[in-house]
Amino acid sequence: MSVPQYRRAAALALAAGLGFSLPACSTKSDDGDSNAGGRVTITVDCQPVGSQKELLQNWNADVAEFQRQNPDITIKSVSVGEQCNNPPDFTARLAGGTMTDVFYGYMTDLAQVLDSGQAMDITGYADKETVPTWESIDPALKEVFSDGGKLYALPAKNYSMGLVYNKTLFQRAGLDVNNPPKTWPEVRDAAKKISALGDGIAGYSEYSAGNTGGWHFTALLYSQGGQVLTPDGRKADFNDPMGRQVLQNLKDMRYGDDSMGARQLLQWGDLLTNAAAGKVGMFVGAPDATQAIVSQFQGRFQDWAMAPMPGQDGPAKATLGGGEGYFFKKGLSPEQVRAGLKWIAYQKLTPGKGQFDYVRAKPQNYPVGLPQPLLFANGSEAQKQELELRKANANVDTANFALFEATPVPIRGEPRNAQAVYAVLDAAMSGVLTNPNANTDTLLKTAEDKVNQLLAAES
Repeated sequence: MSVPQYRRAAALALAAGLGFSLPACSTKSDDGDSNAGGRVTITVDCQPVGSQKELLQNWNADVAEFQRQNPDITIKSVSVGEQCNNPPDFTARLAGGTMTDVFYGYMTDLAQVLDSGQAMDITGYADKETVPTWESIDPALKEVFSDGGKLYALPAKNYSMGLVYNKTLFQRAGLDVNNPPKTWPEVRDAAKKISALGDGIAGYSEYSAGNTGGWHFTALLYSQGGQVLTPDGRKADFNDPMGRQVLQNLKDMRYGDDSMGARQLLQWGDLLTNAAAGKVGMFVGAPDATQAIVSQFQGRFQDWAMAPMPGQDGPAKATLGGGEGYFFKKGLSPEQVRAGLKWIAYQKLTPGKGQFDYVRAKPQNYPVGLPQPLLFANGSEAQKQELELRKANANVDTANFALFEATPVPIRGEPRNAQAVYAVLDAAMSGVLTNPNANTDTLLKTAEDKVNQLLAAES
């Protein structure tokens, strides 16, 4: 595959798109009745887990309704955890060929899915018949899941990051909820005031394990104006003053101010669990982080608001954007591919249905009114329908996201081989957050050498 082409496509998609252990699952090759009697059976992952009660009820209701409308299709749902894609598990499933027929992945996963030989070309199947909103989907989001002119997945969500903050803790700390920090020095000052409330509250919290640390290092680096890799994607490019500033900011808050809490090595669910419990004042995230805080970790919508990504001495130079979609396992029958496309179209790409069923979601513990995902092209019919439904059924105070929406920050896509790069950068993040004597130059140089070895091995 052409990696430079993929990186260009990712950047284009993210810029245009806005103004994450499974047993072996049956497929055509090992499910003898997948097309028996004219019926088509497909396995699909990312079913909500049991603790996500309302989301699971909604999913099951959608499966039932979809099968009623398509009596020749049977959907077999599989749960792979709250996050849907834990990178090490995802890589293991690819290596073992144990993915479901239609499987969830990040935008950054295209390269490794293609390299695994497990991806099916769905170019000839995706059209208005299988995906009724096909012509409304942002073309750039289709391109991010394409390589060499061939489509390998349907986009299902996209995002960009900003500063998520707890309004209740802001008020208690004497901070202005309508004037959140705009720069990293301001974040540091606010974090000190919030952590001074005591009771185990972290003024600012950050990831540093399970690839999430490297993911957020990238976001913070973009805010400084830096980049993880050189433009050709062949060498690391974060061992510079901007990379050092990222780590120094964190070291100052962690050990200079003691404003990041004692517990570190946080992964995705760890930070959001703490946030839901009212123990986090600020963190970097996307709008749907507030959704997870409430629907998965029992927090409260009214506590949270969002601002643009801070910059070092002024507005952020850029912010990280990414997203997700559904791939199709190689070897499926044409009938299975069409069935999978119809299901993802119903569940993820139809205004009023699935993730866009705002009428259903409004009375539930699920947000309506968040500014993302934006999957449909500006001015398209599907976008108009989705925005109208969102506005009519909003159950969160959209003013909480007004600053984020009104002050867009340039979006940069994720680096080549992102998950492997993030795994390396985890060590730099964990090092600076767990060792008061950590040397930022050493951490960056070690990470640089490892990333360059990784990239050289791919050449």
